[in-house]
Amino acid sequence: MPGGNTRTVLHVPPFPLTIVRGEGAHIWDADGHVYLDFLGEYTAGVYGHSHPVIVGAIRAALEDGIVLGGPNRYELALAEAICDRIPSIELVRFCNSGTEANLMAVSLARAVTGRSKLVVFEGGYHGGVFQFAHGGSPLNAPFPFTVGAYNDGASAELVEEDTAAVLVEPLQGSGGVIPGERAFLHALRDATRARGALLIFDEVMTSRLSRGGLQEVLGITPDLTTLGKYVGGGLAFGAFGGRHDLLARFDPSQPDAYQHAGTFNNAVLTMAAGVAGLTQVLTADEIGRLNGLGDRLRDRLNAAGGDFYATGYGSMVGLHFEHDEPAQLALLHLHMLEEGFSYARRGFIALSVPITEADVDGFAAAVERALS
Repeated sequence: MPGGNTRTVLHVPPFPLTIVRGEGAHIWDADGHVYLDFLGEYTAGVYGHSHPVIVGAIRAALEDGIVLGGPNRYELALAEAICDRIPSIELVRFCNSGTEANLMAVSLARAVTGRSKLVVFEGGYHGGVFQFAHGGSPLNAPFPFTVGAYNDGASAELVEEDTAAVLVEPLQGSGGVIPGERAFLHALRDATRARGALLIFDEVMTSRLSRGGLQEVLGITPDLTTLGKYVGGGLAFGAFGGRHDLLARFDPSQPDAYQHAGTFNNAVLTMAAGVAGLTQVLTADEIGRLNGLGDRLRDRLNAAGGDFYATGYGSMVGLHFEHDEPAQLALLHLHMLEEGFSYARRGFIALSVPITEADVDGFAAAVERALS
């Protein structure tokens, strides 16, 4: 593997920790150190490690085989659970990652509108081929992008008659855990509707922040929504869904239906884990509890003073220094590892179901010690 790595975000100097075990809210590295896991696998690990309900569902499905080569009994239940939760999703299709979900949603928008241009936002991240921080990536998909300023209402003016879709996170996750302002997102909804473009909400990360995702909190119904991360129970998963007339283009019983391939789109273990997680674990009450813990952590960190502050919404938290000094974030991260807390070096935190008030208070106290 180049650099000994096959997932860039996990490589941090002087070397990344190799994790050998996880249980509940704790992880163990290859040297035997134990950490409280505040990374939550970048929101994919909302259930923590080896949640008994998820593990039980996987084991039960495993008994009947995992590569069956046909529709299985779990996928309809997962589709129903998703459509029941997310306001904009009337029909849904599964894939294998958030990247793939966004690629399919964008491609669908371009096909149905007959237009090519996409509007995205600085700092946005929609997967490995849709990265828009610091001028974008040379590996981005070769679509014509117009990059606007996030949370700037004037960006709605970028939506023109040749715009196929606007792709936006209602809270920028990788871009610093920055909540989208309600007026900004409503302006995008109005502009896309007025010009016949589609509005795509990337809720791969943010759908965990409410039973119906952030779109439910904001009162905005996009045309298409993309999902991933935890919705497959913590296994590899992606989904794109939305208006009936748009997704019906994939109905194979109809003439000229769009083709959508993917050997593991309905992977048995993922389907079973996803159903168990959405219907038995991540209830509205549990989401509320997790969001309350995130608010508690953010409030305490913002009271620490100095040039340090925290952003986010609910169970997603971003750590920052006012002058955006990577060296400061790196030193804080190394300090927190010594204190027994793991999160992303860039300051990204996603709380998981096993996290407690005592864990949150312990994290805040460790940050306070570092800052002092």
